[in-house]
Amino acid sequence: MTKPVLGWLLTAWLLLGQLLSASAHASAPPPLRLMPGDASFPLSPHITYWHDIHANASVDQALARAEAGDFMPLPDGNPAFGFQTGAYWFYLPIENQQTDEPRWLLVQEYALSDTLDLYLRYPDGHIEHQSGGDHVPFEDRFIRYRHPNFRVDLPPHQRVELLLRVQSQSSMQVPLVLFSPKAFAELMRDAQFFNGLYYGIVLALLCYNLVLWLTLRDPSYFWYLLHTAAFGLVLFTLNGYGFEYLWPNSAWLADVSVPLSICLALIGMQLFSRSFLDLPQRWPAGNLTCLLLVGFFAVLGIASLWLPYEVATPIASRAVLVGIVWIITASLVMIRRGYKPARLFLLAWALFLAGVTAFTLLAFGVLPQNFWTQYGVQIGSALELLLLSLALGNRYASLREENIRIVQQANEKLERGLIDRTRELRTTLAQLGEANVQLREYSRRDPLTGLFNRRYFHEALNEALTAPGGPQRPLALLLLDLDHFKAINDQYGHLAGDDCLLAAARCLDEAAQRHDGLAARFGGEEFVLVLPGADAQTALRVAEVLRQRIQTSRVEYRGTLIPLSTSIGVHTIAAGQHAVPEDVIRLADEALYRAKRDGRNCVRHSLSSV
Repeated sequence: MTKPVLGWLLTAWLLLGQLLSASAHASAPPPLRLMPGDASFPLSPHITYWHDIHANASVDQALARAEAGDFMPLPDGNPAFGFQTGAYWFYLPIENQQTDEPRWLLVQEYALSDTLDLYLRYPDGHIEHQSGGDHVPFEDRFIRYRHPNFRVDLPPHQRVELLLRVQSQSSMQVPLVLFSPKAFAELMRDAQFFNGLYYGIVLALLCYNLVLWLTLRDPSYFWYLLHTAAFGLVLFTLNGYGFEYLWPNSAWLADVSVPLSICLALIGMQLFSRSFLDLPQRWPAGNLTCLLLVGFFAVLGIASLWLPYEVATPIASRAVLVGIVWIITASLVMIRRGYKPARLFLLAWALFLAGVTAFTLLAFGVLPQNFWTQYGVQIGSALELLLLSLALGNRYASLREENIRIVQQANEKLERGLIDRTRELRTTLAQLGEANVQLREYSRRDPLTGLFNRRYFHEALNEALTAPGGPQRPLALLLLDLDHFKAINDQYGHLAGDDCLLAAARCLDEAAQRHDGLAARFGGEEFVLVLPGADAQTALRVAEVLRQRIQTSRVEYRGTLIPLSTSIGVHTIAAGQHAVPEDVIRLADEALYRAKRDGRNCVRHSLSSV
């Protein structure tokens, strides 16, 4: 009786063990079968993951959890988890059904992960290990490619377990694809073409606008160059080219380059927008906001040299959205204020915002990874850079037309003003000539009497005397001095003296106009009259008439008549006679002093007296 019972117990135990083993094996994910005809296999729909929060699990522990069913499928097949702490383990058994393709390549299509550890467990139990990520020297990668990649040997018809550990301060994005060598070569060819096309566009825009900036010296073109170059560096870094070509052995630069290049691009974006929208002149409050953002981005960029990557990069990523939203806001304000170039500018930034928003939400794990979220920022930025270049050209043309319009309005206003003042000229050039004539005339006149001043008198006399062959006609010079002028000033005041000077000037001007002469104030109470064509007899007669005219002038000041008289000295030059202006004035002055010595209020000639 005992033996049958023991036999039944042993049988039940064996059956229970088989059931438990089958249950444990069933909880593991089914293997991915690489069927003939396919050359690439995205792993996201098949792979499972486990979040090791403390990042302290060993390979054996991770495998045990995978076999126990503790790994979960990716949420909605999305391999993007955002910024996370700890480590992520990814598990997938694979069966290669392609007998002619035992070698494969595992590629993580995200360039910024810090460390990746790939473990391959084969049916005989041995495990192969490979390392990757931008905290591992670039030269250690199996293929020199911008994305981390690993060689995977998959013997035909054998079950190989793939276990990948990923730990990173960057966004946790693990889009894994398994490629055959031929498929990966085609991928590299296509990627090189499209990325070369993008960076070719960026480089062409840089060169084109550099030439425009050097030619036009418009600050907007310089800030556009800064924005284009900085954002090109951002994508150069995000796409893994920075680690491949610029700092392949520096994990610190690989981390710092991301937030630092983003901050530099944000500074370029804001300064370019500030200049393009002409915020300092058109919207001072918006200009101040823009400068405050630039200051914040500059501080963040400097701080990112010391801040942990997981702190600086999320802040910089969110700052991109803030910066672009502000630019769009400023554009809308300028459009409402009638600034037409802001329309195309707004369209360019709206496209860029769409691409950056998709890329940022992907980094935070909000959106799934697909073509538009992965490459939207490059598509949006390429369209943005092209449209901004067009907007710059359109803005320059608008400003040129506006400047032409302003100049035309100013010319028309100046023309109308000069026409109103002169009533003689109808064109701007003629108005300017008339203004110059008036200005020159004012510089020749004495401000009190309105007669020509002494400087102009000297110029006119010198021109008349220095002509080749001497003056063609006789020339007479009359030098006048008001008698007892100091006593008039002392007795009646200087205002009364000015009235006397004006009365004498009117008499002198009448004589000059009557005889086609030139009357000038020589200085103080002295006047001079030049009479072209007058001989000695004519000059003396004119001088006597002028003396009498001044003597009979009525100068009334505050109800008192002020007596006025003048002494006149005359000197004449015969036609063709050479004379020096200083000598002519000296001789006329000597005749004037003789008239004063002879009792004043008389006329004297330099050679004879009257």
